[in-house]
Amino acid sequence: MGSTEDPRDDLKVTPPKTWAAGVPGVTHAVQYSVQQAGLKRPALTLLNINQVKGFDCPGCAWPDPGHRHKNEYCENGAKHVNDEATTRRIRRDFFAQHSVAELDGKSDMWLNQQGRLTEPMVKRPGATHYEPISWSGAFDLIAEELRGLSSPDEALFYTSGRVSNEAAFLLQLFARSFGTNNLPDCSNMCHESSGSGLNETIGVGKGTVSLDDIHSADLILIAGQNPGTNHPRMLSALEQTKRNGGRIVAINPLPEAGLMRFKNPQKPRGVVGRGSEIADQFLKIRPGGDLALFQMLGRLLLEAEDAAPGQVLDHDFITANTTGFEQFAEHVRSITWDEVLAATGLKRSEIEELHRRVLASRSVIVCWAMGITQQKHGVPTIREMVNFLLLRGNLGRPGAGVCPVRGHSNVQGDRTMGIWEKMPESFMEALGDEFDFTPPTKHGYDSVDAVRAMRDGAARVFVGVAGNFVRAMSDSDVTEEALRTCRLTVQVSTKLNRSHTVCGDTAVILPTLGRSDRDIQAAGEQFITVENSMSEISASRGRLEPASPELLSEVAIISRLARRTLGAQNPIAWEEFEGDYDRIRDRIGRVVPGFEDFNERITAGGFRLPSPVNEGRYHTASGKAVFTCNDFEMPTVPKGYLVLQTLRSHDQWNTIPYAMNDRYRGIHNARRVVMVHPDDIAELGFADGDLVDMVSVWTDGTERRAPRFRLVGYPAARGSAAAYFPEANVLVPLDSVAAISNTPTSKGVIVRFEAATE
Repeated sequence: MGSTEDPRDDLKVTPPKTWAAGVPGVTHAVQYSVQQAGLKRPALTLLNINQVKGFDCPGCAWPDPGHRHKNEYCENGAKHVNDEATTRRIRRDFFAQHSVAELDGKSDMWLNQQGRLTEPMVKRPGATHYEPISWSGAFDLIAEELRGLSSPDEALFYTSGRVSNEAAFLLQLFARSFGTNNLPDCSNMCHESSGSGLNETIGVGKGTVSLDDIHSADLILIAGQNPGTNHPRMLSALEQTKRNGGRIVAINPLPEAGLMRFKNPQKPRGVVGRGSEIADQFLKIRPGGDLALFQMLGRLLLEAEDAAPGQVLDHDFITANTTGFEQFAEHVRSITWDEVLAATGLKRSEIEELHRRVLASRSVIVCWAMGITQQKHGVPTIREMVNFLLLRGNLGRPGAGVCPVRGHSNVQGDRTMGIWEKMPESFMEALGDEFDFTPPTKHGYDSVDAVRAMRDGAARVFVGVAGNFVRAMSDSDVTEEALRTCRLTVQVSTKLNRSHTVCGDTAVILPTLGRSDRDIQAAGEQFITVENSMSEISASRGRLEPASPELLSEVAIISRLARRTLGAQNPIAWEEFEGDYDRIRDRIGRVVPGFEDFNERITAGGFRLPSPVNEGRYHTASGKAVFTCNDFEMPTVPKGYLVLQTLRSHDQWNTIPYAMNDRYRGIHNARRVVMVHPDDIAELGFADGDLVDMVSVWTDGTERRAPRFRLVGYPAARGSAAAYFPEANVLVPLDSVAAISNTPTSKGVIVRFEAATE
């Protein structure tokens, strides 16, 4: 069992690092792995992670190179895998000792450190503690609650991107067979804006580039992304870009170490040398200023074409492959320098330098993550990025394209498998034809609407497969209260988290296999599959003995719950699916485009889904890529306020901190900190180190408060602030969402500071 001591903030600040990884990255990874899992298990996990016959790292969705190193993992991947491979166990005596209320008072880190869940547990109405329940009893309880609902739409089926393709396909099949499209998922909170913006402009909600494209690009723009912490293996690819002569520009409110220099611990120059410079230019932009920047880049390209007709824009590409150019050109010429400089906080010379780099580059890629998607105008920003690329034909050819970099290892695959509340009609028809039923047509709830539905009494049962919904969502107090109104909450999990302590009248914990665990079913040892950020499908085979003989796989849990809920009369072969995952893949191959002959192709080594854009096809109404006209927008910040963005620390995976440190940013032994430029701290009447309450104000006049955060002077963009999630999620109003995508605006929260009592 883990420590009984809950960590407390004891802040120490050191200068931010100017490089990432190197020997310290290896040291920290090994230390944490051994601490969690001893000596033997880390040796087994690290030799199998991201290997062809091993298992896919759950830590992020970055693709594997064609020629894999024997140590094909990063510091955070090693920590994540061995956090799950821990030898610590939570047994029934733990729940007898700790009440739900007591557990709810513990930190996210403490809950995670207690170890792996080992048997099904239930909290009954009015009870103060979880108690053991058999698997059969758990399935009967859940099935009875589901069948007792007034409407299938009173049930919510949530998934995290950790779920495999096979489990995701079965979950959406179960939900739709039950009668609802209520399939909220973690993508609603992160890259939904990417799908919205890309589907409208190029007809597909995914990236278009491959790892080879990253390596061969002349110029890569990385906007609103911190690969050194969130996608560390991306740094190896960027290092290769630089060695091939490419250039990189980072666009981010904070100076992140991984975007400055990378010491690759797999190469001598990364161990004893200076490593590789990553960003040739770093634009420290204000949160929410990216739309204005890309609009100005578009205007500058038009003006360069005016000065040198036929030498700047790719007119052949524009004519053959796009619509809306004339309207776009007229619109973007109206953008002024004064507007752009105010929105971005950049100097005109910095933007003009970037423009010169663009002109000197034949092939350009734009990468982005949640620094873009979680803005109020995230979708227009992504559309503007596409406009920028279309002007010079930077789509559908080598070394060019769009690259939304996703965090969970299979968040993209879950969507491909049908985890979406509004799947297209073609998918629903294919699903209905394959399984001989009529799927529901009414669109379901996404994550934000799911909280609203629970709050308002329209949803009464919440089933979460992986993830930590209550801590991932915005407006923490509202989300917690919404979940507590449910008649039943169910969590399919490997480890303890806050979603087990914030629960409905009845709550069930169903412990499941981890990605690194062996999965033995009736037909023998099974493997699962995942899809990475570049649409590559690969197999994943666990190598460790499961944490408990009581554990079931996600596929088994979903299959048994579906059988119990839908009854013997349901014609779908759930038992067959549980026993042999090949049978699931056979059906996926007949429903999901691009997965034909799934079993044959995955056993041959995997495959990449075709990108219609790279084949010159755009699945838009016009059959062409679309230039869009996006209104100029920027955050409106009253005097005395700042724009807050929430972010991860380096020692953190999604909502779970592994330690109290963020060593790249120089923050040690604390999480309740807010990083602000020293001049902004002074201008607001505070001093570095002051204790403050952060207060956000919503348009309806309501305020949200996050108490007792320590101010840290930091070289951030002026007018901005940064604090860790999930601690700062309480400040993001539920109704503060990105236009079109409905994604929480966690990168654009308007806050003020109030002095707190020491």
